[in-house]
Amino acid sequence: MNLNKAFTKYHFELKAGLFGLLLLISIAACKAKASNPALNFAPVPDAAPQNSYADIVSKSAPAVITIRADKRVRTPQQFPFSEDPFFRGLFGNRGPQQPQEQLQQALGSGVIVSADGYILTNHHVIDGAEDIKIEMNDGRTLEAKLIGSDPPSDLALLKVNATGLTYMTPGDSDKVRVGDVALAIGNPLGIGQTVTMGIISAKGRSTGGTGSGSFEDFLQTDAPINHGNSGGALVNTIGELIGINSQILPGETGGNIGIGFAIPSNMARTVMDQLVKNGKVRRGQLGITVSRVTSDLAASLGMADAKGVIVNSVLSGSAAERAGIRQGDVITAINDVAVSDSNAFRNRVASNAPGTAVTVTVLRDNREQKISATLGEATAETARSENQNEGGPDSRIGGGKLGLSVEPLTPEIAQQLQLKSGTTGVVVDSVDPTGPAVEAGIQRGDVIQEVNRQPVRSADDLRAAIEKSGTKPVLLLLNRRGETIFLAVRPRQ
Repeated sequence: MNLNKAFTKYHFELKAGLFGLLLLISIAACKAKASNPALNFAPVPDAAPQNSYADIVSKSAPAVITIRADKRVRTPQQFPFSEDPFFRGLFGNRGPQQPQEQLQQALGSGVIVSADGYILTNHHVIDGAEDIKIEMNDGRTLEAKLIGSDPPSDLALLKVNATGLTYMTPGDSDKVRVGDVALAIGNPLGIGQTVTMGIISAKGRSTGGTGSGSFEDFLQTDAPINHGNSGGALVNTIGELIGINSQILPGETGGNIGIGFAIPSNMARTVMDQLVKNGKVRRGQLGITVSRVTSDLAASLGMADAKGVIVNSVLSGSAAERAGIRQGDVITAINDVAVSDSNAFRNRVASNAPGTAVTVTVLRDNREQKISATLGEATAETARSENQNEGGPDSRIGGGKLGLSVEPLTPEIAQQLQLKSGTTGVVVDSVDPTGPAVEAGIQRGDVIQEVNRQPVRSADDLRAAIEKSGTKPVLLLLNRRGETIFLAVRPRQ
């Protein structure tokens, strides 16, 4: 009995001791947790979002509107053979159906750029429109007047009769950097005003085809842009207008795949100012065709670095000819601003008004000189011709170190190729699809006039000039249907 009591007492004391030890450990652990801020699970008060653009959107969105442009198009005849007596007999000698007019409505966006109602949009949104209506964000629908339109830049300026409007101030698009956040605002697919976000993916993009005559210097963005966004705003993170959304590179279904293009605000401002003042845009022009200096071209010219653009041809009577610029000159800068490719060069020249004096920095025989030129005026035809010489490869079969075969240029062939009388050289008869010539962009029908600045008149002349060049790239002067272009080709070894 006494033994049982003693055991029970001992057991109780043991439990009490263990409980006390556990209690002390728990208290110590709680103190340790409380002293460590990383483990403090006390509720944290709500904080403002770190990445919200709501303030910018509320400031900018009221200046972006929807545009509906109506135009009439003539539908083709349903039965094109109605004038044929045989088919008229089959259908009861009924007379031909007259083409019918159909009303089409274009949907786009626009940006209010002044309190008194000037609106920037794309030319293609209002092209051919008879009636243009603006849907404001306050529910009003206003008639718009076309002040002027500029197809080469795809910009148009509208005006509504209103005052005190919320407008957006154009920023300096030259200061935009690749990687900057950008917001696209517009009315995609007519669903209503929509804001999307992305970054500036690239600058200085051009999407026009060869000879399009357009002036493009696009900002590329992955902010989703779709049909209906055209003419809308691309905005930076302080609410400035940095671009007018213009194009997308569509996927197979025609939708956005993260490649959109906006006209930079500096170009838009220049076009807008001229449309307000003159109702049209006038651009300066030197009157030359150029192409970018590649590394092979630089090597064949003996240049240390690949830079600038090479003059392929000089138009007769042009500003360049009067100034003394020659075929084969390499232009490295305009007014001491470096030019890196043909598109940048054309835009730099065109940003000046006709009659403007510019300083052209050229390399001639590897010696730098500055030439003063007074710009002429660009026309639609000359703008297209200036943009002809950025062609790519296209072609077929041949042999030799360049991967091509040639034949003498006869008067008959020259006439077929629409060449000027007196043009000399050898005509490319075939091009090896795996050879260096096709990689350089040489095509069947091109006429090789010079090799390394020396004229060639036969296949033997061509062969000798290539052998003399050794392993260095060969500089060719080509004539392609009347347009001349320099290309460099690295011979096979």
